[in-house]
Amino acid sequence: VQLVESAGGLVQAGGSYRLSCVESGGSFTDVAMAWFRQAPGKERELVAAIDWRGAGTYYEDSVKERFIVSRDNAKNTVYLQMNSLKPEDTATYYCASKRTTLLPNNKGAVMDYWGKGTLVTVSL
Repeated sequence: VQLVESAGGLVQAGGSYRLSCVESGGSFTDVAMAWFRQAPGKERELVAAIDWRGAGTYYEDSVKERFIVSRDNAKNTVYLQMNSLKPEDTATYYCASKRTTLLPNNKGAVMDYWGKGTLVTVSL
């Protein structure tokens, strides 16, 4: 199984950016997807997650009402729409998947597969 994130980039504070992640090499059914991020000098944190049907979602408190996670099972793709970006959102963002019908909802969530990460930089 491989996870490949879309390219990150530089965005001004207050702007929006969308990341996508395509999973290949395995069945996308019964697979929960998640986005993690790691800023320099900080621990990796779970930002958002979505269950296999797209019915349940989780958001870390600091991104609630700003980020939206979604998925297209026909395309084996998960998205992270990031709005009202802040400099503190600057981080390497990682896509991850887990073979489960449950929703990952804590920073200690153990995932099965990981992407290589993509850097999003938010400037003032």
